[in-house]
Amino acid sequence: MRVLAIDSAVGRCTVAYVDDGAVTGEHQDAARGQPGILAAMTERVLRRAGLAADDLELIAVTVGPGSFTGIRSALALAHGLGMAAARPVVGITVGEALREALPFLGHRTLWTAVPSRPGRVFIEIGASIVSVPADALPAAPGPIAVAGTAAADVASRLAARSADVMLTDAQFPGGLQIAQVAVARHRGERRPLPAEPLYVDAPEAKLPPPRAGALSAS
Repeated sequence: MRVLAIDSAVGRCTVAYVDDGAVTGEHQDAARGQPGILAAMTERVLRRAGLAADDLELIAVTVGPGSFTGIRSALALAHGLGMAAARPVVGITVGEALREALPFLGHRTLWTAVPSRPGRVFIEIGASIVSVPADALPAAPGPIAVAGTAAADVASRLAARSADVMLTDAQFPGGLQIAQVAVARHRGERRPLPAEPLYVDAPEAKLPPPRAGALSAS
């Protein structure tokens, strides 16, 4: 299946064209500036593969957890391409892609750890995603493996509490794994997940309280 995979959820932009396991793609470290990078990367990847957007069969995009700006930038591009080419857009989580890259964990449960707000981390365990203080991680009920860009910190904190924890080297979602999960979801082999931003934290921006004496609109 001809799939375009897009990710900018966790500090690195990745765009890849995947066709039955063959990958054409690129990534670029970019803490900021995803909106300006992703479109150009996508154009280069499609040109290198000799394709136009309407040659694709599926567009896959990570929906979180991760950077608010990065997630929205990738989704905007994915939905724009999907609308222009009349192709389906499928969302996947960062943890789903990393789990696909780690098939031999045995009896260990995978925790995906991604930075959240200062002093906090997103923890994805199966279908559950929470944002918790880094110094108040949930207890590990059994042997676990940790992946993601905050994995080293989380693993060390858990090890200090005598948890049975293994640190993996999987940090960023890969284009091949994003595509593999998306194809399975498109075929109905995985639980549905909207291609929409996956917000775990409540928004930091809030409307100001009404001014004293302000009149209601009639």
